[in-house]
Amino acid sequence: MKIPKQINTYCPFCRKHTAHKVRQQRKNPARSLSWGQRQFLRVQKGYGSQPRSEQRTFAKTTKKATLILECTECGKKHVRSWPRTKRLRVGE
Repeated sequence: MKIPKQINTYCPFCRKHTAHKVRQQRKNPARSLSWGQRQFLRVQKGYGSQPRSEQRTFAKTTKKATLILECTECGKKHVRSWPRTKRLRVGE
């Protein structure tokens, strides 16, 4: 599915319809020093298996996309969820 780089939509901060820049939310890299990651690495050390069983099958084949909309007037950002799609392209 294709989405334009800029769309006209409601801004809850300006309280009116304005032009918004659109981008897709991406996953941030995991923090290597977080408590959960340290615990996982400690349990995974040495001989043995995974600390938790791995998931074998998935019920869903796609994920819901999350769009970040930035208002061109006030510069505030807000989030909009998008329906399930295999592929999402912004700006094409």
